[in-house]
Amino acid sequence: MTYVRTGAERLATDPALAGGARLGLITNPTGVLPDLTPTADALLAAGAPLTALFGPEHGIRGTAQAAGTEHDTVDLRTGLPLHNTHKIEGAALDEVVAAAGVDTLVFDIADIGTRYYTYVWTMYDLMASASRLGLRFVVLDRPNPLGGTVQEGPPLDPEYASFVGRFPIPQRHGRTIGELATLFGFDLDLSVVTMEGWRRGTGFAATGLPWVMPSVNMPTVDTAFAYPATGLFEGTNFSEGRGTTRPFELVGAPYVDERFAPALAALDLPGVRFRETWFTPTFHKHAGVVVRGVQLHVHDRDAYRPVLTGLSMLHVARTLYPGELAWWGPELFMDHLWGSGMLTACLDAGEDPRALCPEPAHPEGPLLYG
Repeated sequence: MTYVRTGAERLATDPALAGGARLGLITNPTGVLPDLTPTADALLAAGAPLTALFGPEHGIRGTAQAAGTEHDTVDLRTGLPLHNTHKIEGAALDEVVAAAGVDTLVFDIADIGTRYYTYVWTMYDLMASASRLGLRFVVLDRPNPLGGTVQEGPPLDPEYASFVGRFPIPQRHGRTIGELATLFGFDLDLSVVTMEGWRRGTGFAATGLPWVMPSVNMPTVDTAFAYPATGLFEGTNFSEGRGTTRPFELVGAPYVDERFAPALAALDLPGVRFRETWFTPTFHKHAGVVVRGVQLHVHDRDAYRPVLTGLSMLHVARTLYPGELAWWGPELFMDHLWGSGMLTACLDAGEDPRALCPEPAHPEGPLLYG
């Protein structure tokens, strides 16, 4: 096993790495040291000048469901003022940050390697705010749990920028949060406290780090591998497994029949198998209704191509259930998830969307790790 020292652990050992006299920490439950001490507690114990906390989607304690957050104004554990950032951007976000009175923003939230997971865009928006306000920005780097050797899918079309994608990176982006921060190119005083001991091919189990749920529907590393495939079903009237103990590994709908699982199995997609299953979501889509579908079992993470898998699943669903599969959510939600209007146009035309997926590639600079 490789022992990885995260940026948070390094900063807790040497608070001077952050610089600044008044630090604001952007964090959530993933902001912990290997012994599970919260980063905020560790920084305070080390004498760091931490004066404020900022919470993203799901809240600083991670209790809120998708698109929600917490609204406490004081952190009960540390007594520090707590500022919500979710659904706040531009001048309004500048007001929140300026009111906190910090001179340095420190970001410590784990990403899961998929473009439409929102924590990276919380970082993006706060980097933009720091640039406008003349603040220093520090990223405490953490592993990409998908490994970081592969990127897959086309880059975001900037015309479809939203809170599930603000910068033209692929769906599976293959970078750490620190590498993304350097890629974004903001004009500001940026510092990345890099990891020690992490390499691009290091699987999460080999890092020696605990898996802490990044959000309420991301319970395991298995979920993180499923997410870049089945997260696309959030834009359809299929259940993506919210309201079950296996979100994003389970997908299904009331209209699915016995043809779905065999049709997926017949594709012989690399690294993944499909098991027919039934489940009853307790909330969200089809709550209280028994639905039929499949569970994804990723058996070879190196061979697995999640974006190809997601497109293949959507193609089978559209082919088998053309009158029943429908788009779901806010206007253009599926287009924002995919990063352009090409996927919905392709499926609506009855065409095979797998042609939209380029061959996987290795991430290119700026990279911080070999």
